[in-house]
Amino acid sequence: MADTSSSTVELDGTADLASVMRDGRRTINYDPPHLNPVPSRQYYFYLMLPAIIILACITIYPFFWLIYMSLHKVDIGGAGDVWNDFKNWTRLTRDSKFQDGWWLLLKYSAMCMFMEVGLGVLLAVILNNSRAEKILVTIFLMPMMMAPVIAGLVWYYLYNGTFGWYHWLLESAGILGETSILGGTSTAMIGIVIVDVWQWTPLITLITLAGLKRVPRDQLEANMVDGAGPVRNFFQISLPNLYPFLLIAILLRFMDNFRFIDAILVLTGGGPANSTKILPTYLFDVSFQFFKLGRGAAIALTLLVVTIILGLILVRVFDSPASKTGQTQAGN
Repeated sequence: MADTSSSTVELDGTADLASVMRDGRRTINYDPPHLNPVPSRQYYFYLMLPAIIILACITIYPFFWLIYMSLHKVDIGGAGDVWNDFKNWTRLTRDSKFQDGWWLLLKYSAMCMFMEVGLGVLLAVILNNSRAEKILVTIFLMPMMMAPVIAGLVWYYLYNGTFGWYHWLLESAGILGETSILGGTSTAMIGIVIVDVWQWTPLITLITLAGLKRVPRDQLEANMVDGAGPVRNFFQISLPNLYPFLLIAILLRFMDNFRFIDAILVLTGGGPANSTKILPTYLFDVSFQFFKLGRGAAIALTLLVVTIILGLILVRVFDSPASKTGQTQAGN
């Protein structure tokens, strides 16, 4: 049996340190003193305090002010706000445009997310480790660098029924009639979805490409040794490792689709016949065209709550399989 004993030794006459004898060798447990003391948690809190105050002023205060406006009839003329007995909320249950706006928003977001994630992952797989990867990534990122209003104007002229190149191409192929893409109730939604996919698929591609660079090489090689081909390797190894990156990409695009209406206002303004009036567009009309700020605040709060709930659901759905396996094993 190995000889193991413990004792204390004095180092420089200042401290008694524990020592251990193991297999004839003495090991001294000695932690040298730090030149600078370790900062306390209060120190880091004081460093972050200015940023916390600024964030509180630009987020917390407007949030409670939004709640206040949703419970009052807001008079922008300065006569004073009047409590309206929850009429802003009860009116939403009878507002058909509010309900249609939700349906159109979910339809628009689902179409954008499905196409952007599918194309983004496909492009990332194609670009990964290709010879011209850097050049192609730079080219693909150009639409994302464009302001949404500018992108909307570019596609507005491409869709134009008189001189639009895309309209001429689709009309020549017999797909469209004389009505422009944005002028038909059956094609306008598809038109704005194409604009969103064109501009924001590069973001999904960039995030997915970063995730592919982090896939463990040893796992890929081990799976190839077991006889896995490229497709099987992707679904068994690469895709599970991409889940955290896909979650980030989907959450970013999901929240943007629920907030940004720049291109929609430029392209259709919610028309024709309200076929593209998603809920944020209806919120814009109520608040800044009809100046019903109380009703607009109620719509904005419902949009915020639903966005948070759907975001939490997405986090649970796209949770990493590896983390789920680790939690299961820890529970057992």
